[in-house]
Amino acid sequence: MASTKNTPFFIPTANAVDNKWWREATIYQIYPRSFCDSNGDGIGDIPGIITKIPYLKNLGVNVLWLCPIYVSPQHDMGYDIADYQAINPDYGTMEDWQRLRDEVHKVGMKLIMDLVVNHTSIEHKWFVESRASRENPKRDWYYWRPARLGNKGERLPPNNWRSFFGTGSAWEWDEGSQEFYLRIFTKEQPDLNWENPDVRTAVHDIVNFWLENGIDGFRVDAINYIAKTPNLPDAPITDPTTYHQPAMHLYLNIATVHTYLRDLNLATFARYSSTMTVGETPYVPATQMALDYVHPSRKEFDMIFQWEHMDIDRVPNTLLGWKPWALPELKQIFNRWQTLMYDHGGWNSLYMENHDQGRSVSRFGSDRTPEFRKLSAKMLAMFLSTLSGTLYIFQGQELGMANIKGWEVEEYNDVVTLTYIREEKEKRVRESGNPSPDISDLLNDIQKKGRDNGRTPMPWSGNAPHADFTTGTPWMTLNPDFRDCNAAAAVEDKTSVFYFWKELLRIRSEWKTLVYGGFRLLAPDDMRVFAYLRVRPGAKAAVVVLNFSSERVEWNVPEEASNLMDCRLVYGNYDSVEEFGACLILRAWECRLYEYEHLH
Repeated sequence: MASTKNTPFFIPTANAVDNKWWREATIYQIYPRSFCDSNGDGIGDIPGIITKIPYLKNLGVNVLWLCPIYVSPQHDMGYDIADYQAINPDYGTMEDWQRLRDEVHKVGMKLIMDLVVNHTSIEHKWFVESRASRENPKRDWYYWRPARLGNKGERLPPNNWRSFFGTGSAWEWDEGSQEFYLRIFTKEQPDLNWENPDVRTAVHDIVNFWLENGIDGFRVDAINYIAKTPNLPDAPITDPTTYHQPAMHLYLNIATVHTYLRDLNLATFARYSSTMTVGETPYVPATQMALDYVHPSRKEFDMIFQWEHMDIDRVPNTLLGWKPWALPELKQIFNRWQTLMYDHGGWNSLYMENHDQGRSVSRFGSDRTPEFRKLSAKMLAMFLSTLSGTLYIFQGQELGMANIKGWEVEEYNDVVTLTYIREEKEKRVRESGNPSPDISDLLNDIQKKGRDNGRTPMPWSGNAPHADFTTGTPWMTLNPDFRDCNAAAAVEDKTSVFYFWKELLRIRSEWKTLVYGGFRLLAPDDMRVFAYLRVRPGAKAAVVVLNFSSERVEWNVPEEASNLMDCRLVYGNYDSVEEFGACLILRAWECRLYEYEHLH
């Protein structure tokens, strides 16, 4: 970038990390129920996944991650598991899974699965036994407590903890055994008591079962919930209008979680040197707390899914309340995580959407017009793929899939959305006295953040009645835009988001600076442009410039980057780029990746 001014330039020391395969991996997340249906029953299945391996290989991903495919009553879409060692018949058989494993490995890819062990289903045999009587040997496998009596003799939950899903109690009354059981999430998901060593041993056995069957690793669900504060004390009263109080600090990131995780690692993952693990850990900040989970010396996880960027648009103390956000906030979140892990020997996971989130192009880009949607989807792809860490793509993200438009409030069916709607309606009834209050304004929140947005069936074609996802009736309505946004059209169009991702993955696989290099944020206060440097000793440096807006921007190159020489444009989402000097003219949602031969 042309400038006569020379300023000191940051050159990081080499980040001494090993060469584990998962560091350079691109992991593709599959939501099996919505991926591809092979038998016409309207539900995606394992044989359907197998048919799409060539498509995924063509994209350039090298690891497949399956959301839960175990036996489950599906109260929370498979995250309520009734049998950890059996395949849900909706998805196929164990033989189908073995064939998937073999086909994935045959083409040089790897396979990881979801592990959900903070809780089970109420239909799991452990819980069936546990609730059978207070004397049952498995009673202590879950948290059971007698009722508390209120001032008027009324039955109250054992403590005042609020559920993570909503504002109700985290406890559920069991009429049969006349006690409450703890369930941080839904009433169909009772929490396992990890204080019981028999529970920990049983979990170890489950993990080893799948590792012995050739799995390459796990994404571990809600794992920082497994330890609870001893004696389950009441939470401080911060909401005097209700008995149920926010209590995350009493069941999230409790110190003993690390003892449990190190024991889990020692008994399972450490015995298989080629496995990878990523723990889902909401509300872990970019501090020592994060390093406690991922630093190699801790022997817990290889990486974690942090939620800071996913909560940037969340109204505090609501399930789906949406609020506007400013680009400098997003910059600082990524700056903290990139620098923390690089400076201290940890490792990042990189994602912008998954089965728990709305589509990234609708939250962080623009789906307002087809042109903006395509441009911003490419811009977000460049953003994610030029950061340090292991890269994750959610099914359909490579197509630029967007959130659902045109649905009414009543058409959404995810448990979180339904809870949000019910609680907001009950609140308005109490406040207004109107038994049928207007809740249409909730649609804006749900359209932005509802989990259904990421779970609509994968559109394979724009011509078939149900986008070639199924020949039957799909379990969930497809996104109405599938005739324009589908895999067949994307593979035919060399200018598609699909091919933009494909090329970025190729560039990333060859340019190790993008995977391992240091991170330096530029112009942190700029409200529209997100720019940063990636530098690795002995390798070519990179700068990434991203216009996070629908506007034309004149961006003045910061002085701290003015001594970069021998600039070469590597990739971008516009066909032509004007010659530039100290000022770059960026068009709507434009992204550019530059390479530098020398640093002075």
